[in-house]
Parts: sequence; structure tokens; C-alpha cells
Amino acid sequence: MSNHSTVFCPGPDSVCSGRRGFLQTGLTGFASLSLPGILRLQAQSAKAADDSGSSRDKNAVIMVWLPGGMSHIESYDPKPNSGSEYSGPFGTIPTAIPGMHFCELMPRQAAIAEKFTILRSMRQSAGGHPAGSMQLLSGDPDTRDKPKPRYPDWMSVTNYVRSLKGPRKEPLPGYVGINPPMGYNGPAYLGDAHSPFVVSGDPNLPTFSVPNIGLTNTNEVRRLGRRSSLRQNLDTLERTFDQQRELAALDEFESQAMALLTNSKTKEAFDLSHEDPRIRDRYGRHQWGQQMLLARRLIEAGVDVLTTSFAGPLCGRVQNWDDHAVNMHVFDGMKFRAAAYDQAVTALIEDLHDRGLDKRVMLVVTGEFGRTPKISYAASTGGGDASAPAGTIQPGRDHWPRAFSNLWAGGGIQTGGFIGGTDKRGEDSIERICGPGDFLATIYHHLGIDSANTLIKDFNGRPTPIVDHGKPIPELMG
Repeated sequence: MSNHSTVFCPGPDSVCSGRRGFLQTGLTGFASLSLPGILRLQAQSAKAADDSGSSRDKNAVIMVWLPGGMSHIESYDPKPNSGSEYSGPFGTIPTAIPGMHFCELMPRQAAIAEKFTILRSMRQSAGGHPAGSMQLLSGDPDTRDKPKPRYPDWMSVTNYVRSLKGPRKEPLPGYVGINPPMGYNGPAYLGDAHSPFVVSGDPNLPTFSVPNIGLTNTNEVRRLGRRSSLRQNLDTLERTFDQQRELAALDEFESQAMALLTNSKTKEAFDLSHEDPRIRDRYGRHQWGQQMLLARRLIEAGVDVLTTSFAGPLCGRVQNWDDHAVNMHVFDGMKFRAAAYDQAVTALIEDLHDRGLDKRVMLVVTGEFGRTPKISYAASTGGGDASAPAGTIQPGRDHWPRAFSNLWAGGGIQTGGFIGGTDKRGEDSIERICGPGDFLATIYHHLGIDSANTLIKDFNGRPTPIVDHGKPIPELMG
């Protein structure tokens, strides 16, 4: 790592209004900017980082986001002796690590606890979903909820910094989101060129597909090879393409664009039918399991940053983890989603080890905060999965940024145990307290980015640190 600050300045076109739609939906209907143009933006004239030769440049991160915030009490930090006002109906179970106990809803993870570490003492200062998400993902210290982020999230920063090292050799994008967290995070002043390539939908459905990946219509491919602006609707095109002859006529950025669209390995990486059915079963034949399997395939194929959200029908009535009593019956909600969550996370951790990816790939599972240790009660606003009919009084837990847990695996870290701790009721982090800056610095360290000395110029041209306060967590530094 360098011992001086490196300042990166996004080019004048890096703030690209209106381009998010392209990055969210693929190339369909996009008419204002070519994919080669985006690749040019990502490789614009800033110098590469001082650590460009680092072996960590090949490291990758998968982040699983739990929107709304998972209860730390009903997962990794149970408090069975805290009293009826605080403890829920679930018992605790021993894990593979002596003296380490989880909520009984996590039996699969408990059985492989030697393969990951739980950070129990996370804390941030924002009680709202927008501000809490921005604190954890970008380091914004503001406690006020804002409609859009002021600072770029760590995923966009990584995508930007790595783009400065030159065009990617892999045909796949550096940053992919499979139903990723959106809305409370983003590239901010880096511009939408550094947003994720978004894959939407349920990978478990037999009809699931990613539009515009792998073209097979020869005439269409040749026509695209003669055009640098990819403005046509490419939904129905597929691949039969002689790269050696056709791509030679394109410049390096157009070649990258064509590679994304036509490379057989690209299409194969997104195609879960290539997986052994037993592996698919192991991850779970449900949306979250197949999202995790697809994440592993894409990371193995060369993606650097992969984000995915565990949301939707598997969460219950309100389709997230925001278990206020008015939304959900918190205990029914946790039980409803626990089996799919436990299975998907366990399968990915085991698979990373089985395939020798546990050093290069770091897995982080977290939400923006935890839930109140003290149980609240209110009338349900609507019935559905894990929620009683409207008007029924049911238990809930509210937002709680003062103490929460996240899971870390892979990355060559020392695994098998807890880092930090909370008080007897789980209300406050009291041991080895970590904040958003520590969270971000740890991820950057794994990716080979010197968070202490890396600055990026903001909208006004001011050099802005990617981490203002915080250091890599020593126990999580591989």
C-alpha cells in the first residue's frame, strides 16, 4: 500500500444523467449511449492506483443485503435470559464452535460455524432506512434521510478505481447486481457508468433469462460490428459469431462491448442449467438459493463485485426484513424466511471452500441495522404471509442502529467465532465496537484499495476520502 494520498478525478462525462436505466435493464430500448461509450467512461484518463500490481487486484466480494435490517436477537446474538419483554419464543442452539450459540432458526449455519465469523458489535447512528443504508454502504455520517446518496457506495468506488487500471480482460462486467440494493445507494459523483449491470427476476423460475447476453443471429452480430452505437433493441438476438475475424476491426472498447454480447463464456456464466441439479438443490430451489448460486458462477467467471438482496415473497407480507408490528409478526416473519436464508448462505459458504475460492472471494451478509431488543406491539395493517389480519395486535421489533450483527466469510480471514459483543439485552455494542468506516475499510483492504489514502474528486472538484473515519478490522484482514 502507498503511504500518500492518491486522488482520482472522474472525467467530465462521468456524471451521466439518464443512464441508470440502461444499467438496470441491460441494453433493451437504450438509445442515448453505446456500451463502448460506457466502457470509455470507465477507462478515462486518470492514472492507475499505486498498488496496481497487487495480488489483491484479483480479489472479489459478494455482498448479501438484507433490506430493512435483520433482527440480531433472532439470528446471531440471541439473549435467552433477557426477560419476556425482550426475548422471543425461540431457543438457542450450539454451533460447531464450542461456547458459540445461534438462534435455533439457523441450524445449517450453526453446523459450519468454523467457516465464517460473526461481527456482533456493529453500530451506526442513523435510525432511518435511507440514512442507515448510506452510512454503511458509503460512509456518509449524516443521520438525516435523503432522497439520493451524497457519496458513492463502496461497490461503485471499487468499479471506478479498478476501471482506471485499463480495460477489463474478462467479457463480464466488473460490477453485477442480482436484484441488488437500489435507491438508497449508488455512484453519486462517479456517475452512472459505474453502477452495476443489473440482473432482475427470479433465477429459480424456468423462464428466467438475462436479455442481450450472447447473440446467435449472425447477420445481427455483423451489423453490430459495423456500428459503435448499440441503439437497437437486442432482446431476441443470440450468438453465432466468429470473434477472430469480426472483432479485429473494432477498437478495444467496442471489442469489450461485443465480447459482453457475444462471448460464449458470458452467456454460460448466467445460465444455471449448466449446474449439476444436485448443486442447485443444495443451494435451494428458491429465489435466494439460486441468486447465490448465480453469484458464485459470475464471481468465478471474473466479476469483481457482486451484490444481491434477499427480499421479495420469501420475506413474507412486506417483502423485506422491516419487522415492525404494523408490517409483520416479527417471530412468524423470522421463522417464515429463516429456512431459505439459512440454506442459501450455508450453501454458498461451503461452495466457496469446496471450489478453492475462500481466499480470493469475501462474503459479507448484512442489513443497515438490527431490530429493537425490546418487543413492541401494534395492530397489523394487513394480513398475509407472516402477518395477522388487519387490526390484529401482533409483536414487532423496530429499527435499531446501536447494535447489530453481520456475517463475514472467505477472504482468507480467520474464521470460527465472534468478534465483539453486546450487553445482556442486545441493546448496545460494548466490546470491540465497529462502525461504517471500519466496515468499508475492511472490504477495501480485501480488494487491494488503500482506503486511508485514496481520494476521489466530488461534484465540486474537492478531493473526498472514500473512508473518512475507520480502519480495517484486524480480525477480518486476510
